[in-house]
Amino acid sequence: MRIPVNLANGLTIFRILLIPVFMVFLLGLEIIPSNVSAALAVAVFVIAAVTDTLDGYFARSRNAVTVLGQFLDPLADKLLISAALISLLSLDRISAWIVMVIIAREFAVSGLRLMAAVDRVVIPASSLGKIKTFSQIIAVTALILPEFGFILGRPLSWYLINVAALLTIISGIDYFVKAREWVRAPV
Repeated sequence: MRIPVNLANGLTIFRILLIPVFMVFLLGLEIIPSNVSAALAVAVFVIAAVTDTLDGYFARSRNAVTVLGQFLDPLADKLLISAALISLLSLDRISAWIVMVIIAREFAVSGLRLMAAVDRVVIPASSLGKIKTFSQIIAVTALILPEFGFILGRPLSWYLINVAALLTIISGIDYFVKAREWVRAPV
């Protein structure tokens, strides 16, 4: 079987390959000063995030949507965000409960999509899901950078990650509510 690697799928694969590079910079190298390492981590993370938008654009605009792309794209997103959150947890920049909420939602929605796929039902990305992803990218970026603003005694990144967690929960509920007609208890 030949694997269909087009531009969109190539960008998705590139995003997956950027994850270890991102983690090396985020978790730091002894030979690179921490501010440089953080800047490089943000740069790699943002490049990876931008490829998420580009791969979808190229797949749709070139009518090059593939089964491989439909599988790899959400997987790449989940791997990138999970790697970032787990790394930030190890650096003590995020609460464990937020990491668990976000990763649990990703597994739950992925499970729902896989169950639907068995019945040849496609559950597309929702607008809320895209807003959730954008909020996570902004929050992770803020958590990587040195604190630059405080509101009511809390760093701005604290508010951003809590908003991202809330949007993660809301968008997860939205997926399950929209899938309720497909998900039925056996009679």
